[in-house]
Amino acid sequence: MFQCNTRRGVLLAALFLVACGGPQTQPGKQAKPDFDRVKDSGPSAPVNMLATPQPTPVREPIGPAGNKSPYKVRGVTYHVRDAVKGYKERGQASWYGTKFHGRRTANGEIYNMYAMSAAHKTLPLPSYAKVTNLDNGRSIIVRVNDRGPFVHGRIIDLSYTAAQKLGYVDKGVARVEVEALDPASLPPVTETLLAGDVIGGLPQDTTIQLPENTYLQVGAYSNASQADKVRAQLAASIDYPVSVSPVKRSGKTFYRVRIGPISQQRALATARETVQENQLGDPQVVYE
Repeated sequence: MFQCNTRRGVLLAALFLVACGGPQTQPGKQAKPDFDRVKDSGPSAPVNMLATPQPTPVREPIGPAGNKSPYKVRGVTYHVRDAVKGYKERGQASWYGTKFHGRRTANGEIYNMYAMSAAHKTLPLPSYAKVTNLDNGRSIIVRVNDRGPFVHGRIIDLSYTAAQKLGYVDKGVARVEVEALDPASLPPVTETLLAGDVIGGLPQDTTIQLPENTYLQVGAYSNASQADKVRAQLAASIDYPVSVSPVKRSGKTFYRVRIGPISQQRALATARETVQENQLGDPQVVYE
């Protein structure tokens, strides 16, 4: 757990590394707290999250969101790994909680401190990793969807729940080993979805739940007929609704093609794969 200027900065419009400075005071208005000075913590009253299920690792597509490489934080340049196979490292783990809860992660998702997630400086997003507390032998699986921690000696930043399951919430940091799960050894997200349908649905762990009104925007087209053609292509191969909605930008009308709303992360990944397989571009996650 540590302050924003040493952690990651929440990635907003460009989804990458913006400063954490507070706004200027306006006459007649009370100044908002400087985000740098806000102390991170767990919930006001301890919550027992030990029964939280671990995420089911799947092979998810790696998009551009949160994977800009190289990138620089506080004068240090980082390179996102092209592959994760064989990655294993020992160092310190920290955790983050209320300060970032509900804010965007590096890849555009919403950080949930009660989910089994993590931040890492160089693993591609999203990835899955096994984290072991070297002091007590406990191990967990986390889904990596954020960047950080940008503090010397710390190699991973876990959610409140993940840190609790490893037994170091009160200490704040722990000696850990982080081992990335090779995507080639994981089932495709599409196969996992089909298996879930057969057995009566996917496990309802909080890691894969998306905020309400989450959409996958395939593109914004200046031509309405082109947008409708793309919509028809997608509607034939995706179980989620596909819509076209007009929006005005700088006096011009564009037609947005969106899939959704989508409620689960795995379904979102499947929809993204379908778009890419149809060579319809690189879709982006949007929230309404």
